[in-house]
Amino acid sequence: MIHLSAHVDRTVKVPATCQIWHLAQVREGVQLGEHAKIGRGSYIGSGVYVGAFTKIQNFAMVFEPASLGTGVFIGPGAVLTNDRNPRAIRSDGTPKMPADWNAVGVIVHDGASIGANATCIAPVEIGRWAMVAAGSVVTKDVRDYALVAGNPAEQIGWVGSSGFRLEPGPLSGQFVCPASGEVYRASQEGGIAPLVGDF
Repeated sequence: MIHLSAHVDRTVKVPATCQIWHLAQVREGVQLGEHAKIGRGSYIGSGVYVGAFTKIQNFAMVFEPASLGTGVFIGPGAVLTNDRNPRAIRSDGTPKMPADWNAVGVIVHDGASIGANATCIAPVEIGRWAMVAAGSVVTKDVRDYALVAGNPAEQIGWVGSSGFRLEPGPLSGQFVCPASGEVYRASQEGGIAPLVGDF
């Protein structure tokens, strides 16, 4: 479904299961996975990859060369930037041209969520199932399952795949999802992972 007011470049192959809503702009070379949803007034830059079941909410801005994995959530008004040294003009006062800058992207891995009005300053990677709180400014990579908040964003906890903040488990280094009961454990690398088998 493509709303009549949306602007989708003719080079974009839109799966029949996708939804692209009012006034959205999808630029040339964008790749859309099955069941992707593009909200009202959102912008998807040239060549951006949008994975299956990913949901981009109203007025989000996803600048190239971003890559969004499967089942990613981009909240309303969120911005994924692409310029490390933004300027409109050169030091001599002449306008900057496309050749004057090198776009860098934000990579958002499977299942991760970016909250409303959050900004991710490229280049950063948001790990699998991580969650960026609304209004946060992300300036460094975010671990899998990490919950980050603030400006600049810092890790304040862990979040499970169901989207709920994890609570300490009965054993040291263990975390439990209060919604699903799923158990996670600390890894030797300082992150966490779902518990498989005995702890």
